[in-house]
Amino acid sequence: MNDYARLCREADHLEPEMFDKYEVQRGLRDKNGNGVVTGLTNISRIESFQMINGVKTPCEGKLWYRGYDCIELVKGFRGRRFGFEEVSYLLLFGQLPSEKQLKEYRDILVAYRTLPTNFTRDVIMKAPSSDIMNSLTRSVLTLASYDRNCNDTTIENVLGQCFRLISVFPMLAVYGYHAYNHYQNDESMYIHRPSKKLSTAENLLMMLRPDKKYTELEAAVLDIALVLHMEHGGGNNSTFTTRVVTSSGSDTYSVIAAALSSLKGPKHGGANIKVVEMMREIEANVSDWEDADAVRAYLKKILNKEAFDGKGLIYGMGHAVYSLSDPRAQVFKGFVERLASAKGREKDFALYSMIERLAPQVIAEKSRIYKGVSANVDFYSGFVYSMLEIPLEMFTPIFAIARIVGWSAHRLEELINMDKIIRPAYKSVMQEREYVNLDSR
Repeated sequence: MNDYARLCREADHLEPEMFDKYEVQRGLRDKNGNGVVTGLTNISRIESFQMINGVKTPCEGKLWYRGYDCIELVKGFRGRRFGFEEVSYLLLFGQLPSEKQLKEYRDILVAYRTLPTNFTRDVIMKAPSSDIMNSLTRSVLTLASYDRNCNDTTIENVLGQCFRLISVFPMLAVYGYHAYNHYQNDESMYIHRPSKKLSTAENLLMMLRPDKKYTELEAAVLDIALVLHMEHGGGNNSTFTTRVVTSSGSDTYSVIAAALSSLKGPKHGGANIKVVEMMREIEANVSDWEDADAVRAYLKKILNKEAFDGKGLIYGMGHAVYSLSDPRAQVFKGFVERLASAKGREKDFALYSMIERLAPQVIAEKSRIYKGVSANVDFYSGFVYSMLEIPLEMFTPIFAIARIVGWSAHRLEELINMDKIIRPAYKSVMQEREYVNLDSR
């Protein structure tokens, strides 16, 4: 086996210099570091730079959903109603709903919020996994077997499939976790049916907790987290995967399964888990959390690969697109502080705030950076989920419960506006060789 592994490494080995020589930029970026345009979208937009006197200049980050600033959207429903259903309607249909339309849409989601008979027992509980994203993906692919019109890609049929997946994702994820927790951790099994009267965020907390109880603040903060993770500019890895697989003519279940497989990668959807793990190590190794010098010194150790996972990364800091600020983190922080106060976690919040202030300074001292470094949404979302007593195994699935809306919107947009398969190009650096007979090798 070692010989085969060696041959694979030799056959596939590319010198790093080759990428510079041929001006190949990973992450679909050109030689200037700009994203390569692969399509058009009317769903969302990100702003992280402005052109000032012909110079690309970092600016405060902004995120728009269908032309609306996401911060303004959150302000619009905050304290009045839960926003997941309202904003998902906006992303899917391109306009904010009236009260009548919002009620009709909620009724549709409630009607779809059910699984086939014995699906929980025969599929979710049959082979429980500690990787809830794998469990979720398997469940999505199995649901295709129950859909007689699985391969029908008309807009009406795909829209219905998207409604169903948006509705049942919380059930698939939570039931998958409870099955794992019961069969592998020997804990009690809880399968709570969702309530027709509750919002997506409320149902998620109710189904996850043994006693079904939650506070209004807890549900409100989770609802905002779902809204802020719902969509992100169209250029992220899992959304691009959605567009690519959709362009091949594949069915909705296969498309969403592919997007889930992309999201589960730790470089995409698992960042908030790394933040929580990093913070736990800092808390364990810095005796005085109010000592800025001690915290700064430990951050330097992390950056120098002398602490935590040895990767030299301060997780939750910086973003592939944003420079001076991540608007999602900005709008989220105020709610995080309220929740921390309610949970008696003010000391933890103070440490997070200190690291948010110190980490950019430490990173700037270590590296010459062309753009600003700031806290991203993952920095605080993991802290929020931990305060909501959500297990680590559920962090990325909750991301998926939100992002299924964005994926659905992009699948529909691809089907409506495009009719060509996306086919990226790779530059071959292979050298031609003469064939050698077996007895001469």
